[in-house]
Amino acid sequence: MYLEKIQQANDIKNLENDELQPLAEEIRQFLIAHVAEHGGHLASNLGAVELTMALHLTFDPTVDQMIWDVGHQCYTHKILTGRKEGFESLREYQGMSGFPKRKESVCDSFDTGHSSTSISAGVGMAVARDLLGKDYKVISIIGDGAMTGGMAYEAMNNAAKLEKNFIIVLNDNEMSISQNVGGMSKYLESIRTSGSYQHLKDDVLDSLERVPVYGKGIVNRIRKTKSSIKQLFIPGMLFENMGLTYLGPVNGHDIAAMRKVFSHAARVNGPVIVHVITKKGKGYLPAERHPARFHGTAAFDIETGDLLQVKEKADYTDVFSSVINKLAAKNERIVAITAAMESGTGLKKFHKNFPDRFFDVGIAEEHAVSFAAGMAAQGLIPVFAVYSSFLQRAYDQILHDVCLQNLHVIFCVDRAGFVGNDGETHQGIFDLSYLLNIPNLIVLAPKNCWELADMMQFAVNTEGPVVIRYPKGTAFDQLKEKRQPIRLGEAEMICEESQIGLISYGSMMPTALKVREKLKQQGFACSICNARFAKPLDRKMLDQMAASHRLLVTMEENELAGGFGQQVATYLDAKRSDTDILHIAVEDTFVPQGSIEDQRKLTGMDAEQIVTKILDRMKA
Repeated sequence: MYLEKIQQANDIKNLENDELQPLAEEIRQFLIAHVAEHGGHLASNLGAVELTMALHLTFDPTVDQMIWDVGHQCYTHKILTGRKEGFESLREYQGMSGFPKRKESVCDSFDTGHSSTSISAGVGMAVARDLLGKDYKVISIIGDGAMTGGMAYEAMNNAAKLEKNFIIVLNDNEMSISQNVGGMSKYLESIRTSGSYQHLKDDVLDSLERVPVYGKGIVNRIRKTKSSIKQLFIPGMLFENMGLTYLGPVNGHDIAAMRKVFSHAARVNGPVIVHVITKKGKGYLPAERHPARFHGTAAFDIETGDLLQVKEKADYTDVFSSVINKLAAKNERIVAITAAMESGTGLKKFHKNFPDRFFDVGIAEEHAVSFAAGMAAQGLIPVFAVYSSFLQRAYDQILHDVCLQNLHVIFCVDRAGFVGNDGETHQGIFDLSYLLNIPNLIVLAPKNCWELADMMQFAVNTEGPVVIRYPKGTAFDQLKEKRQPIRLGEAEMICEESQIGLISYGSMMPTALKVREKLKQQGFACSICNARFAKPLDRKMLDQMAASHRLLVTMEENELAGGFGQQVATYLDAKRSDTDILHIAVEDTFVPQGSIEDQRKLTGMDAEQIVTKILDRMKA
């Protein structure tokens, strides 16, 4: 009923005050219904409904710039800017993104997908606004989980120099994906439990002013002191000390209260932070009880909250989880590190079994890597489990703090390759390109679930830094009989024939097997080599294959530039080999959302298109 009145940006301003809360409930039911059907980020969006409504009631999203940190809480924003119909294709190929996208709407001011970036972008927009002589508001909305990322503090430090209005909205729901950890979490908890600062300040000042003769003088002196009165009541007052005016905390489900404080914030000259308290998953009991489970979810049954498709086979994350627990039971030097992804990376069981050897550093990948380096320097064996798309945030630390010192840190890189519906910001198709040029680093990828277990054992027993990359999805459970021992820099032949040599790296093995069968039907004999190592390469195996095949085909789920295939080509070129080489990889593009099958077809990396490319090359 009320949702039908929202057809475009600013329509919410035409509603009466008594219509706002019913609208919030309709939005929640709409979100639950559509995420249950398509999957998506649910708990964070349910918690931000009233917050988003209050922002849209106070500001103009067609003019004012709203930057949503990470972006997975932007669903209500999309509804309020006329994109309700887009939820029918949410996160599907060529459908509406689950994150802010500038190409979707003028109301999406900045593309996001990774954490802790919104304040930096907001400061840049505010500076540009002032230099260009324009007049609009800039609002960065950031969660307390994202505030564990160091980039947020770098940005706040820089924001303190602003002389005109810039608003930071801190959406505090005590969660990132997993429960928040660390000093910032404790600091915000102290503010939450301290009561409303504003009311406390007013009460104190009123009482002092009533003191005969001296009262008003005392109040004036307090107001003139360098340290604000907030210092007396809120420990540390971190934000004020950084040069930001602090407002709050305010109830993030009270629209009227938020409109009032946002209006106040808009009148502040300089940077201001508004602290809003919300409940992740609000309005849907399963999401309230299990916010981490409903952070990002597949399709589910609304009545029970149960997934519609129960996982029948283990995925690579499950395999990693099982193996690291077995290894840690035998070796007390093994410790595990996560950057706010305990469940997503499969470390929940490790945390339960080895609580003293488990470390969640928050959304702080750079710190996680240097933290691991410090542990390794003292003789521990740290295992950092991380998604490929998030590891790229710590490139300098990998190079400088780990590899330069040749420290024994193990990087277990999950979601390496295509990731599906999260799209461009989450694709794991760049890690080989930025890792393979670092000295001392060993880089492996398993062909199946058993090889991942073997590679984990190899990594624990090998000196120096090791990367094991594995894809999202069900672990490949064929070729169990092909389980040669893992030796440094040694590939594995799956089958040996002539004419065409398929060199498969990691997750491409199932596709390589399909390609071989299709080529066999065309009368071509194919070998398949399981490369195992992208660094160091098995040069002996490459020499043998180059000498015995007309065409070598490298296959990897990674960008072509700087990837595995180019490493192979560079080596064979240096040997002056005249063997033809065809590379199957992602070619210089950001891969959009859709199913993993969609993404393989889009990039020409499905079995049918690979066969066509090979046949064309053989004819040529």
